Amino acid sequence: MTASPGLGTSRTGSADLFRSVFRRHAAGVAVITARHGGAPAGFTATSLTSVSAEPPLVSFGISTAASSWPAVSGAGHVGVHILGEHQEGLAATFARSGADRFGAPTGWREGPEGVPLLDGVLAWLVCRVVARVPAGDHRVVLAEVVHGDPSAGPGRPLLYHQGRFGALRE
Repeated sequence: MTASPGLGTSRTGSADLFRSVFRRHAAGVAVITARHGGAPAGFTATSLTSVSAEPPLVSFGISTAASSWPAVSGAGHVGVHILGEHQEGLAATFARSGADRFGAPTGWREGPEGVPLLDGVLAWLVCRVVARVPAGDHRVVLAEVVHGDPSAGPGRPLLYHQGRFGALRE
């Protein structure tokens, strides 16, 4: 077997290798919200994926150690919010452990099915949770779209790459 040009030295599969590779993968930024004991909860996600158009399904991953896991684990519905490039601060707030995610300056309201909806996002969905699939130290949540607004706000999407939030270039 011959080495391919441009390939570096391979490393054994590990959490460090996994993180290093996925830092190079640009991903859109979303915030997932739910209710837990009447209180809003939420987290920043870069694992949002469209799964199916018929029925309309999305998926996202969440660590079972995350502070938002109790809310997501018991929620019948979740909110999915696509963030704009102007919402880097909001993404950072929902990514930070111990932050008051729904306090000022975060603007939000109660949406369909009682799901917390964030103000100023590019688009949002309310989805009915249909499965929580064990996946290592995470769960992959499958959810069916039941409500939404594809043009809630103007702008371009926020991206996450190399451990930083950023925007698309022209």
